[in-house]
Amino acid sequence: MEYDALTGWDDDTTAETYAAFTRAYPMYSASSRDLAARAGLTRSRVIVDLCGGTGTTAEAILALVPPDATVVSLDSSAAMQSIGRRLLSDPRLTWVNSPAEDLADHVPACSVDAVVCNSAVWKTNVAAVVTAVRRVLRPGGRFVFNIGGAFAGVTHPDALPPPTGPSLSALIERIATRDYGVVPPTAAVPPKLPLPVITGLLADAGLHVVAAEVTGQHTTTAERAAWLSIPVFAHPEGALSYEQKMAILAEATAQTKPDDVTVTSWLVIVAELPEEV
Repeated sequence: MEYDALTGWDDDTTAETYAAFTRAYPMYSASSRDLAARAGLTRSRVIVDLCGGTGTTAEAILALVPPDATVVSLDSSAAMQSIGRRLLSDPRLTWVNSPAEDLADHVPACSVDAVVCNSAVWKTNVAAVVTAVRRVLRPGGRFVFNIGGAFAGVTHPDALPPPTGPSLSALIERIATRDYGVVPPTAAVPPKLPLPVITGLLADAGLHVVAAEVTGQHTTTAERAAWLSIPVFAHPEGALSYEQKMAILAEATAQTKPDDVTVTSWLVIVAELPEEV
């Protein structure tokens, strides 16, 4: 089957591979802890883990909230949540299988202290999600999320490529072109959610940005290769089978050093519903 990084998450192979990755590598757990810390959760009572997947972010939230808190992990993928239910058992945690845009149908209005969304908001109808978040937040509540650098149009200063040879992505493109005739796209894709756009969407919903920071996440080549083995992220995008993409990845990985480090860029946003609302 063809996997898609926007819609292909409700799939057992993707869910299992993703869960294995999160247990073996720190990418998602580290970004989850960062977002949870920014949300100011020590006195929170109701928190939503939006697009919560297998529960990596919920786990980071649960580590910070009081014993009597309620954490709602909402995701549209039953396959991802099935694994989460198996791996994460905490009486404070409730699983809701629903699209992010329908959040307000499952959580009472003005009841939520914080909504946290890790590595997913750009995969949604962002305007609808922001509106739903606004409906459930209490005055003073926070919406904390991140946007991948390519989608936000930002680059962390440390993310400049080191002069040590072609990157794993460049090698994948080279092999795919040589062996399968795949021509990489040449046209630049404009960022989907630059800061002015996301700030405008938040403002339209009555939310105000209290912090926006470009961060850099250090990633080894081994971690990057493991991430690219998750079916929805396998490269190159397009009609090649997953098995063909994995063969390309294996050949490309063999030409790199597993401990080489690259830096990926993220735009991290903390928005708040003003107290006077």
